[in-house]
Amino acid sequence: ANAAAAIENAMLLEDIDKLFEGFVMAAVTAIESRDPTTSGHSERVAILTLGIAETTSKVEVGTYADVDFTPEEMRELRYASLLHDFGKVGVRENVLVKANKLYPWELDSIEDRFHGLRLQRENAFLKETIARMAEGKKLDSMYRDKLRREFAEADEFLEFVRRCNLPAVLAEDGFDRLKEIAAVTFADRLGQTAPILTINEIQRLSIPRGSLDANERQEIESHVTHTYRFLKQIPWTKNLKRVPAIAYGHHEKLNGRGYPQQLVEEEIPVQTRMMTIADIYDALTARDRPYKKAVPLDKALDILHVEAKQGYLDSDLLKVFVDAKIYERANYY
Repeated sequence: ANAAAAIENAMLLEDIDKLFEGFVMAAVTAIESRDPTTSGHSERVAILTLGIAETTSKVEVGTYADVDFTPEEMRELRYASLLHDFGKVGVRENVLVKANKLYPWELDSIEDRFHGLRLQRENAFLKETIARMAEGKKLDSMYRDKLRREFAEADEFLEFVRRCNLPAVLAEDGFDRLKEIAAVTFADRLGQTAPILTINEIQRLSIPRGSLDANERQEIESHVTHTYRFLKQIPWTKNLKRVPAIAYGHHEKLNGRGYPQQLVEEEIPVQTRMMTIADIYDALTARDRPYKKAVPLDKALDILHVEAKQGYLDSDLLKVFVDAKIYERANYY
C-alpha cells in the first residue's frame, strides 16, 4: 500500500510538471502570436538567463561566490524568463506592434489631404486659365511656374512627413519644419479651411526618438504589471512560487530608475538582475524588429557596459555574461 501510494504520488508530480510545462509553452505561443516580430525572444532570454545562472554557480570568488542554484531554482528561473513578457497579452495590439510614429491609417489620411491639396491648387490654376481666356488674355508663364512651385512644395512637405514618421531621432530643425508644414491649409470635404496636419499628428511626428508617444510608452510599460497580475493567479507549487516576483522586476534598474516599482539594488532578486541583462541584450541584437535595426555584437556589449557604469545593471553579472561568452548561446552571429 505504501509503495502504491508512493508510485501514485510520483506519477501525480510528473503530471503536474507536464501541466506546468505545457502551460508555459502555450503562454509563450500566445505572446508571440500577439507580436510575431518578437518571435523567439522569450526563449532566447531564457537561454541567456540560465547561462548566466549556470556560470555564476561555478564562480568561486567575488560577489556571487556563494550563489549555487538548485535544479528546482533553475527551473523556476526558466519559467520566469519564458513568461517575463506574458503581460503583453494585455496591451492593445496596434500599440504592441507599432513600427512608426503614425499608425498606417493616420499616414494614409495625411497623404489623402496632400493629394487633395494638389488637386485644389491645380483647380485654382485651371480656373485662372479659363478666366483669363474669357477675357482674351494669354496665360503668363509666371502662373505655370507658380503651380510647379506649389506642387513641388506639397511633394517636399509630404516627403518630409514620411521621413519624420520613421522611428529615427528627429533633428532639432525638424520641429520648426513641422510647424511650417502645419501652417499649410486646404479645403476639407465640407469646403472649410483646415490645417494639413492635425495637432495630434504634429505631436506624434514630433516624437524625438522611437515610435511611441508618452501614453503609448506607458501602455507598453504596463505589460510588466500585467505579467505579475496574471502570474499571481496561477497556483504555483512550492518550488515555483517565486516565478511572478522574478519576472516582475525585469525592467527595474539597480539605481531605482526602472519601472514599474522603481526598486533599488537590494530589492531586486539576483535572478531578475540576470534576466534584465539577457532581455536588454536580446532587444538590442534581435534582427526581427521592424522599428529598428539589429545592433552589432560589439556595440551591444558596449551599451551594456555603459548601463552598468551608470548603475542600471549588475556589473559583476555582466562580467560573467561577457567573460563566459554567454551571448553566443543565442546563435545570433
